[in-house]
Amino acid sequence: MIQYICKYTPIELFAGFGVECARREPKVESFELADGAAHQNLCGFGRALLEDCLRNGTGELVLVNCCDSIRRVYDVLQQRGDSPFLYLLDLPRCETACSRKRFAQALQQLSEAYAAYSGLRFSYKRFCAAFSSAAPSPDAPYLSLLGARASESLLGAVQASSSLPVQNDTCTGRRDVFLPSQALPEEAFWEAYAAALLGQTPCMRMTNPSGRRRITESPYLGGVIYHTVKFCDYYDYEYSVLKQGRLPITKIETDYTPPAPGQLETRIEAFLETLPEAKPQKPQEGSAKMDQNAIFAGIDSGSTSTNAVLLSADKHILAYCVVPTGARAGESAHRALNAALQKAGRRREEIARTVTTGYGRAHIGEGDQGVTEITCHAKGAFFLNPQVRTVIDIGGQDSKVIRLDDAGRVTDFVMNDKCAAGTGRFLDMMARTLEMDVSHMGEVDRGWKEEITISSICTVFAESEVVSLIAQNKRTADIVHGLHKSVASKIGALLARVKAAGAYMMTGGVAKNEGVRRAIEEKTGEPLLLSEEPQICGALGAALLALESWAKA
Repeated sequence: MIQYICKYTPIELFAGFGVECARREPKVESFELADGAAHQNLCGFGRALLEDCLRNGTGELVLVNCCDSIRRVYDVLQQRGDSPFLYLLDLPRCETACSRKRFAQALQQLSEAYAAYSGLRFSYKRFCAAFSSAAPSPDAPYLSLLGARASESLLGAVQASSSLPVQNDTCTGRRDVFLPSQALPEEAFWEAYAAALLGQTPCMRMTNPSGRRRITESPYLGGVIYHTVKFCDYYDYEYSVLKQGRLPITKIETDYTPPAPGQLETRIEAFLETLPEAKPQKPQEGSAKMDQNAIFAGIDSGSTSTNAVLLSADKHILAYCVVPTGARAGESAHRALNAALQKAGRRREEIARTVTTGYGRAHIGEGDQGVTEITCHAKGAFFLNPQVRTVIDIGGQDSKVIRLDDAGRVTDFVMNDKCAAGTGRFLDMMARTLEMDVSHMGEVDRGWKEEITISSICTVFAESEVVSLIAQNKRTADIVHGLHKSVASKIGALLARVKAAGAYMMTGGVAKNEGVRRAIEEKTGEPLLLSEEPQICGALGAALLALESWAKA
């Protein structure tokens, strides 16, 4: 079986030899072997492909010289010499008469090389039978997964989250190769096939990608989830152009190792929540007439704390509770909700509807509906202060910046990547290194005198840098101030990506750290709005959504 990675691979050619082809989908946990065989600046897919081949064998593999990373993967695998058939197909970057002739010659050379290797004979009849008919264009609303090649797990996550059909328009999904139905003379055959391959919806590696507008200008396209691969710049350009238009779009970047599932789900679902027609609708049970004695609960199951808020039918906060999440998120959610009920003097049976949020929202065994913390923090922040246009949420596991419109709707958001730098977990680790309680860091920051910059962007390296500063007898207050500036720097980058503007509100547990707040205010040039209890903003938003959904039932 021939394995391939690129849509420009001539799989119909191999069908003419009676050989099946399968797209190779590398599934790796790390790049241990790949990084030992090639430089780490290969794109995430190139490293994953190399890792997969080194671990599981190369097999019969046809690559296309679509970029430097794939050329380098080919060089490494060829040098090892353990593949029965390894071939690098030369692909032109344009579709002209000259490029078609050149590509036709490259296809002929591949055919001759495979015939010599396999001893098989090519059948024109089998070749023609391998072509499929053109897929019909969508004639109803749909979402597009666009950009660089997407793994099966990413496509599945998008499809599972959306009630609209999802079309895979990435390198791995859109292959439209068609040949004239009539038989072609041998002298015209290769050039016609080359033209069919080059005439596909172009990838971003082609010199003229304008044909991609046939995807983005569809009247039925409801939104785009744009995927890029780490260290690959080809598709970042298209994303930046589409981002300037009116098409709803969000970006997901992966390195082809398994993504953090909670963060991936949050990114996808938060975007879909801005598109009501794309969010799965759960059946609701309730009464058309609002019971004024009913109460509504919101539970935010985070990595560090679990927060519960109880809301009355007239939108008054009856009670709230914040408890450590601990090892079992479900038990923490149960404990937080019961504590809030006890404070309010109410019973669980009086809760008309519960909405859960946070990474644990789908796994805590509570609630009627799960909503992402992006939507819930926006809802809660706007409820607390309708002047808010940018929400900065720094939690234990991630950091988010959310931009709102005048009605409080989410118009854009960004999150940090897998790394914990710039999150509450980062500060926890640094506090332990400094042998102090994380809750005291803001107070200690007040006494800083020397400007210290923590330059490392990785949590582990930053910890090493702090250890080095301790060894140099640097004052603790100065180190803490440097750490807070480092967190603010990460937030500043997120703010720039969404073109954030005031008024700014900070939510999440880190909002209690006055040193971080001051450092962010220096970045924005504006004061941060702060609620009485910033940790409950997500749970408050969830409770508000519970009330609203009940009222609409």
